[in-house]
Amino acid sequence: MGIDTADRLALHEIAARYGDLIDARDWPGLAHVFAADAVFDLRDVGDGQLEGLDAIRRFMAGSEHPLAHHITNIYVTEDGGEPVLHSRVIGILHDRRAGSGRYTDTVVRTPAGWRIQHRVFHLHRRPSAEPGSPAAGG
Repeated sequence: MGIDTADRLALHEIAARYGDLIDARDWPGLAHVFAADAVFDLRDVGDGQLEGLDAIRRFMAGSEHPLAHHITNIYVTEDGGEPVLHSRVIGILHDRRAGSGRYTDTVVRTPAGWRIQHRVFHLHRRPSAEPGSPAAGG
């Protein structure tokens, strides 16, 4: 299939927009990021898999979120000709600790533009009370 520069830019926009939507608690706006039948895999943090945009919105509305999501290290690879969106997140928690993780997204082109079809979250660095503690990941 191959993706061009415009596609890459649109995919970068999805990653960045997600952080802003979550921080604004704009659950309807998640339709600009996720496909209607998207799957969000949160098994790495013990929350299972969310199936469908409505399930993702309900989960987000009922969850405590970091004060800020800083999305960074965004890049696109191709797997069998299909684009895969990669990004990192640094979350600033309510107690001022920080944690980080990464998203790996399978994306699809819809009539409304690119959307995340399947997202996997991997916890990278667990929040810790003290820098260098084992829970911080080193």
